[in-house]
Amino acid sequence: MNETTAPTPFRSPIQFLAFGFGSGLAPKAPGTAGTLMAIPLYWLVSGWNLPAYSAFIVVTGLLGIWICGSASRQLKVHDHPGIVWDEFVGYWITLWAMPFDWVWVIAGFVVFRVYDIAKPWPISVLDRKVKGGFGIMIDDVLAGVMGCATLHLALWLAEA
Repeated sequence: MNETTAPTPFRSPIQFLAFGFGSGLAPKAPGTAGTLMAIPLYWLVSGWNLPAYSAFIVVTGLLGIWICGSASRQLKVHDHPGIVWDEFVGYWITLWAMPFDWVWVIAGFVVFRVYDIAKPWPISVLDRKVKGGFGIMIDDVLAGVMGCATLHLALWLAEA
């Protein structure tokens, strides 16, 4: 993959999804812009019961492997910075089983972005070594799991 292709998210349905409905086109911090775009979508599903929300995460995560992998192949570059579907799913994982409250929505945003940007072990290893659509998704999925654990610990401490 030597020659990259310019993104065309408004002409390619796959890229439209991978680029988070256009949020990944942000000239600075596209991952942060993508995570911000995930918030209104979270709001739409936040009232679902836990099994339905869990299924939503599984389905969007599995679709994300295909979406991100397809967009990556179209662009001829692995994990283009504008591909932010993985941020969507990672953020939604961060808020799994959390009460819907704007404090947790914002805390989830901050915690997820910290893990996603800092990439502590083992996120950094997966980010470097795993390729394809699964590789694009897995580091954000793990950042979401770590963010979810952090929020649940904070919730437990807040209720203690």
